Amino acid sequence: MRENLSIEIASSKKHIKIIESLAKEIWSQHYLPIIGQEQVDYMLSKYQSADAITQSIEDGYIYYIAYYEKEPCGYSAIKPDEGILLSKFYVKKNIRGKGLGKAMLSFIYKYAEDNRINRIWLTCNKYNSQSINIYKKLGFSIVDKVVTDIGNGFVMDDYIMEKYLEEKL
Repeated sequence: MRENLSIEIASSKKHIKIIESLAKEIWSQHYLPIIGQEQVDYMLSKYQSADAITQSIEDGYIYYIAYYEKEPCGYSAIKPDEGILLSKFYVKKNIRGKGLGKAMLSFIYKYAEDNRINRIWLTCNKYNSQSINIYKKLGFSIVDKVVTDIGNGFVMDDYIMEKYLEEKL
């Protein structure tokens, strides 16, 4: 990993607050045109708040904070299950293209390798073409679609994408 990039496991209330702050900034930039302000606000409260993140960690999710030049600029969360669920994967807009996303993904691949897991899967909004194209470039394939009622009259209309990692003998 390059010197100006680093990743650490979120293990404190301070880390959780950093992630909550990153979520507000990234989601407001990226998801407004896709799902609108009302659903962004609802999803930030339900899934990206400090309380929601704390509960997710208690439920077995592992959160990581990514830094660029020592500033927090992205975060991810995984949950080992039948493979690894890549639950969260976000990088601030002004940092995209600097290798932070690839570094985050390499970190997750290393976790998979260390734990002998060869499948990573995720969900991605069907209308989030920018992210879908990035995932495809990274080797993920669309394998299914799912519509999930998340309450308050909102749904998540997603593709399920997956990638199999090469097994090392």
